[in-house]
Amino acid sequence: MAATNCWDDSTDYDYPALVGALNQYLRLRTNPVGMKRFATCAEMEQVHKLRRPPPGEKLATDQIVGQTRWLGYTLGITMDNLVGSQCGAVIGLHPRDEEFLSGNAFNGVWYGDLQSSASHQREMSCAAHGNYEALVTSPLTSGRIDNPDICLIYATPGQMITLINGLQYRNYKKYTFTCVGESACADSWGNALKTGEPSLSLPCYAERKFGGVQDDELLLALPPSYLPAIVEGLAALSRNGLRYPIPNHGLDKSPLASMAYSYGKD
Repeated sequence: MAATNCWDDSTDYDYPALVGALNQYLRLRTNPVGMKRFATCAEMEQVHKLRRPPPGEKLATDQIVGQTRWLGYTLGITMDNLVGSQCGAVIGLHPRDEEFLSGNAFNGVWYGDLQSSASHQREMSCAAHGNYEALVTSPLTSGRIDNPDICLIYATPGQMITLINGLQYRNYKKYTFTCVGESACADSWGNALKTGEPSLSLPCYAERKFGGVQDDELLLALPPSYLPAIVEGLAALSRNGLRYPIPNHGLDKSPLASMAYSYGKD
């Protein structure tokens, strides 16, 4: 039995097979990232081949995720390793205290007045504070955190809509996503850790400047329990001829022949 994550899910998922299927159907640039929080630093330090930031080094959570995504590192952090409350509050390692909610830090930078800046802080989706003091990110296929709280999938818009089509193939649900602006990690991993729901974001300036997110990428964060259904849906769509990459049919040619392949079944 796998370890339990924050959703009390102890399912023993075959992550290499799931990621292999995602790559087969979506051709992702990089493998998904697993993110898991730990109640104590001592528990975190039991993770196999764990790296820690150099003493005194202050990093953004974007960089922690980016190092895992691009370099394959399994990284463990506490609040002491982060640049400030903005990063810590989103993942539940820092309270949304008076200073955080004041908006002082972003006033005159991202927002033209203190009221707007404070409104932004209030609108950010943040994981509940008080239950965890450490966090680890690791490639989902590494097996070093065998049942993460959430998975992070980076994809182009074409890959992402195909993934969401797979998610919606059975047990359809309309998904509504938010855009808080800067600090968009609150729309992705913050909201997913808060709600347990798939959470799509437009990665922000900081994620692109510090986290290595590419100009044409979106980010989806979701608990691992959604992955089997996504893979099943992608396989079904593929059988129906609905595959990525999506071929361009042509602007001046009737779509009927192409549509008949998927819709024209007896």
